[in-house]
Amino acid sequence: MARDRSQTSDFTGPLRRLLIAVLVLCLLGIFLLWRIDSPRVERFRAQITDRFVPGLDWAMAPVTGAVSLLRDFQSYQQLAEQNQELRSELRRMQAWKEAAVQLEQENARLLDLNNVRLDPRLTVISGVVLADSGSPFRQSVLLNVGARDGIIEGWATMDGIGVVGRISGVGQNTSRVILLTDASSRIPASIQPSGQRTIVAGDNTAAPLIDFLENPDQVRPGDRVVSSGDGGVFPSGLLIGQVAADPGGQLRVRLAADYERLEFLRVLRHHGTEPIDDNPQIIGPQLPVIVTEEAIQ
Repeated sequence: MARDRSQTSDFTGPLRRLLIAVLVLCLLGIFLLWRIDSPRVERFRAQITDRFVPGLDWAMAPVTGAVSLLRDFQSYQQLAEQNQELRSELRRMQAWKEAAVQLEQENARLLDLNNVRLDPRLTVISGVVLADSGSPFRQSVLLNVGARDGIIEGWATMDGIGVVGRISGVGQNTSRVILLTDASSRIPASIQPSGQRTIVAGDNTAAPLIDFLENPDQVRPGDRVVSSGDGGVFPSGLLIGQVAADPGGQLRVRLAADYERLEFLRVLRHHGTEPIDDNPQIIGPQLPVIVTEEAIQ
């Protein structure tokens, strides 16, 4: 058996080498045939191509599939890169959109500050809110205007629509505003259209209480609340808000000012009502003249 194996290996070795040599010669011949630039050879190549290539579609299918898969992968890579670029651009656009919305809101608030109609005798100073020192026990903000701008303690402050609070503490460059929601805030007010006098009392909530109301039956939710000017605390006619009722039935004020976005405030210069000094000039009823005998004599 060992001898038979050796004889078989001795026979297959030269045969394998012979087949390899024939294959190499065939490939070399095909290469040379395909490289020869001759009309006859060109026609021969065309005939071979027409004869064998159409029947080799099944053999070319894997190659074609691999090429298509490679192209699809490259396209997928390009799509992924474009998608990433679009996502980055979308994030940038969202940032620009947020900036545009903030500028639009700021512009709207500034327009409100410019368009609100007040007593022509009142002049205003606009300030920027520097800090919000609100807490559960105190509601106040800090403005960037102070004594150098002529600010006086007690003056009213407004945003574009309604009253925000009053000046309480003035520094050289800054001033503090006690908000209407602060527990120490008490503002004389009038409820329209009934004309009821009341006090808007802060209690550290978003909706101050309506206190000391003479006839609550004449007041309805939605009625306007304006400053009455009593006591010379605030000028009269400044919008504070609207009447609202809490779940317990207590009347409160839904403030007109936007306390969530206090960025610019207007300080109203209000020096109070001028006192009347010249009493004889008051027009009154004419008194009868009493003539005595001494005057006749």
